[in-house]
Amino acid sequence: MTQPLLIEIGVEELPAVPLLKILDEIERSWAKILEANRLMCEFEFSYTPRRLVLWHPEFPVRQPDTEEELFGPPVAIAFKEGEPTRAAESFAQKCGVRLEEIGRAQKGGKEVLHFVRRIEGEPVEALLEEMVRGWIGSMRFGKMMRWGSLREEFIRPVRWILSLLGPKVVPLELFGVRSSNTTRLHRQVGFDPVAVDSPARYFRALKEGGVELFADRRRERILEGFEAIEKEHGVAIGRDEELMEEIVAITEYPTPLLGRFDEAFLKLPPEVIMTSMKEHQRYFPVFREGVLHNGFVVVSNAKTDDFSQVLAGNERVLRPRLADAMFFYENDLRRGLDPEGLKTVVFMDGLGTMFDKSVRESVIASTLAEVYSQRLERETKRDRGELKALAERAALLAKADLLSEMVYEFTELQGIMGYYYALAQGEDELVALAIRDQYLPDGEESELPENLFAALLAIAYKLDNLMALFSVGKIPTGSRDPFALRRAAAGIVRIVTAFDIPFDIRETIGYFGKEYADFDTAALEAFFEERLYKALDANPSIIAAVLASGERDINEIVKKVEALRRIAESDEFKEVFTTFKRVANISRDIDLEGELPVDPALFEKEEERALFSAFESVMEREYPDYETELDALFGLKPQLDRFFDHVMVNAEDPKLRRNRQNLVASIYRAFRSIADIKEITL
Repeated sequence: MTQPLLIEIGVEELPAVPLLKILDEIERSWAKILEANRLMCEFEFSYTPRRLVLWHPEFPVRQPDTEEELFGPPVAIAFKEGEPTRAAESFAQKCGVRLEEIGRAQKGGKEVLHFVRRIEGEPVEALLEEMVRGWIGSMRFGKMMRWGSLREEFIRPVRWILSLLGPKVVPLELFGVRSSNTTRLHRQVGFDPVAVDSPARYFRALKEGGVELFADRRRERILEGFEAIEKEHGVAIGRDEELMEEIVAITEYPTPLLGRFDEAFLKLPPEVIMTSMKEHQRYFPVFREGVLHNGFVVVSNAKTDDFSQVLAGNERVLRPRLADAMFFYENDLRRGLDPEGLKTVVFMDGLGTMFDKSVRESVIASTLAEVYSQRLERETKRDRGELKALAERAALLAKADLLSEMVYEFTELQGIMGYYYALAQGEDELVALAIRDQYLPDGEESELPENLFAALLAIAYKLDNLMALFSVGKIPTGSRDPFALRRAAAGIVRIVTAFDIPFDIRETIGYFGKEYADFDTAALEAFFEERLYKALDANPSIIAAVLASGERDINEIVKKVEALRRIAESDEFKEVFTTFKRVANISRDIDLEGELPVDPALFEKEEERALFSAFESVMEREYPDYETELDALFGLKPQLDRFFDHVMVNAEDPKLRRNRQNLVASIYRAFRSIADIKEITL
């Protein structure tokens, strides 16, 4: 038998960010509790800033009865000369029955004492309080609080509990609050508890009382409001998913409103205005014809027909925020970008100041500008000497905006403000763009630097972080990575592959490593390899096969892995692979680094000649990519199969044996220039 079960935990306003971080875990935790109590059923978890709600349309009113099978000692031990031993009596006592009620069964090839105990399920009323207590206790928001004289803690004080099983209240007591059949409506509708006699009445009361319980409906309401504003005013509202989730979490009755600010503030960089509005006020930016407009959208939680005071209040609050930003911006423009101040800012113990870091980055960036000078010259129409000087200049100025008032206020604008200040003081646009994009990519879904020149400074920044921190022993362990070195390595991988540039990590670390204290360069190389396993969507053995080939150019590794992955996913690859695994096994003890002479005059079988001819044909061609080359090599399967069927590789004649082994090993070596096929597992 089932009944609808509704549980509502009423709280003071929940902070959005901690709630959103554990939202999925909250739902999973309740599912685990239901399973542990043998009360599995469909349920829906919902939330608003003032309530956490569990809704079960069909909830079992009691646990199902179960049977527990108990096995005792072997009969040979339980009985001696027909009389029960202490072991038999102890087992009967454990089962809670007389010895005569104990049966026998086979287990592990022996006859043992056996009993099936029936366990009657408990009513849900006897279980629910501890279940809910466990659920609440599983919510680890980080910083918790206590209130009143309670020793228990939660993210915010609990003010009411509603628990209805059908029309009946299930008695619960948590945090000194007893459950009832009352809920609370939107504060502007009323403060008094509202009694409900069924889940249906509960949902209706909330809807009529200005509370939209379901997050997806609150989101829909906001987006519908956005579309209405855009249509009426001819503007576009900037969608920010992170901000949207937060707004959905802090509102019960969201209504988007269009506000305005003084046009004079549009002199500020758009990023400053948008950041100030988002961080301080949770406003959405407004654009007209693709340009930031002197408007904003605030999502009100008010339940009213007149929003004029709400809008006026938000406009009044925003003005001093933007005035402060304008003050910071004008002060920074007067000072300009000057890296000298970085000499007093410590980067890290043992690694000098931020100025020292900038100098190291300038060495890396200017050297990379020389390495890739031909391509840079084509793309920028600048000569090699100028590009090297600009790269050095960009690196020296890159961290100077850390000294600005604006970045002190909004740390997330570092690099971006450097871009604007660099342009304002007449720096080359290449330099300014490189300063802006130096931290990119800063996540898996992040944008990349705008051009190759900017990408080189981004590589320099990340590479210096890696080598510098490895040189002072700050190497990530386990899940800990306080300096985001894994992200730095992954960022270099993304840049190198996106811009399709050669980047041999072993040579690069070896070349620039002299700028740092001695460290284990092999460990850093292995660290990059570990990132490749995380970054590439491929069978790990395919990545291992490519790395086993000795390739250390990140761009070439990625291309080889992708080529081999596509081929390995084909239906016929398993059959093809078997043949080439045999090639690898035969070549196992042959020195592939030395000469592998094959003398056609020693061929005795037509299959030898056919294989050699086909292999020579494959090796004589030029290939546009690794996949085409691998296809050609795997295309040797028919000749190899016939060769293995009709030719004895390990012939008694040593010259003949060596000639045949060298032929097979030559094919294996050709593969190994791309990937070591013996490393692949299917």
